[in-house]
Amino acid sequence: MDDKFLIHVEIAGKSYGIRIDRSEEQVAREAVRQIRKKMDQYRKKYSEVDVKDLLAMVTFQLSVENLKLEDKNDTSPFTEKIQELTDKLESYLKDK
Repeated sequence: MDDKFLIHVEIAGKSYGIRIDRSEEQVAREAVRQIRKKMDQYRKKYSEVDVKDLLAMVTFQLSVENLKLEDKNDTSPFTEKIQELTDKLESYLKDK
């Protein structure tokens, strides 16, 4: 069963129809609120800047924040260390 549906969001004065999973609606709407908030922050700071430039600045800022979170949540070093310790433990137990 297709659980996707159409929502309409407004970003920078333009309406967009987006087909999303129902389970992602809250996240999608929160993303729009976050974009609007950041647009307003930049608009206050740079009143003479074009909307496209504001969107570019918001996109850049959100991408940097996203990359920082990805690095922060990277569990691969821990997974590798756990595997290394597991291998050592198994080797030790085999020798016993």
